[in-house]
Amino acid sequence: MTMIPRRNLLAAMPVAGAAALLGYPRAARAAGGKLHIGYQKYGTLLLLKAAGTLESQLAPLGVTVTWSEFLSGPPLLEAMNAGAIAFGITGETPPVFAQAAGTPFVYLAADPPAPRGEGIIVPAGSKIESVAGLRGKRVITTKGSNAHYCLVASLQKAGLALSDVKISFLAPPDAFAAFRAGSVDAWCAWDPLFAAAEMTGGRLLADGTGVVPNHQFFLARRDFAEANPQVIKVLLGAIAAEERKVQADPKAAAAAIGPATGIPQPVLARALPRMGYGLGPVTPAIFADQQKIADTFFGLGLIPKKIVVTDNAWSV
Repeated sequence: MTMIPRRNLLAAMPVAGAAALLGYPRAARAAGGKLHIGYQKYGTLLLLKAAGTLESQLAPLGVTVTWSEFLSGPPLLEAMNAGAIAFGITGETPPVFAQAAGTPFVYLAADPPAPRGEGIIVPAGSKIESVAGLRGKRVITTKGSNAHYCLVASLQKAGLALSDVKISFLAPPDAFAAFRAGSVDAWCAWDPLFAAAEMTGGRLLADGTGVVPNHQFFLARRDFAEANPQVIKVLLGAIAAEERKVQADPKAAAAAIGPATGIPQPVLARALPRMGYGLGPVTPAIFADQQKIADTFFGLGLIPKKIVVTDNAWSV
């Protein structure tokens, strides 16, 4: 078992708070200015930031790049709604909540499914052997995250309703701390904390395989995307190139970003191969997956209105 100091891992997960929204230029200002990107401390945009290649590629367009880190997808999209960032990456569920809340974003591109990159973890000594065994148990996840939907879909597949388990919503560092403290029976999480939990006394109960696709989406404010198609083209091209590099050598990627992020290299080495690589368009099939998520959350009363996800498709 690889021991990972809790303090180090939590320190690697800072959050952009309300202060991060102050003093930024409006995100929709056109090329010839600043591209403000929101990223999470994991995934393709973090790798692109570490590589430092995007800045040189956008320089001929007169565009400089500013990066802001977020703890998870929901606050990232809140920042996009506020005009603090123009572009970012999230999992499947945050865009559904954001669209229901009226955030003016568009889906630009998506990575292939990565169902092994999220799932339900129980303590190593737990007697729970299946998702059905979560009935009456204390389960935590992060509200509005891709793991939130993974939990909902996993319970449904096992024949359980949300009311059959005791669900609490915690931010990722708090959830990790609660799981490590043994104060909950299970945690539905996503990489890299998912990998960290597996490597620090957790046992995989079920990942997303056969339950959820777990796409990663690249999103932009609608006004920025419409005003800056060339910037978007360069940006997506840089992401695709970085994904090819990481897919070819995930160990090298883990070694490159580990010191910069504070996330232990063994965690990254476990998580990075489980990502989906191969940036592509958001196809009708992917939108159908998103619509299923939206309809599920509306049916459960977790979003306030029924939405049509293709209303937020990007038309160049």
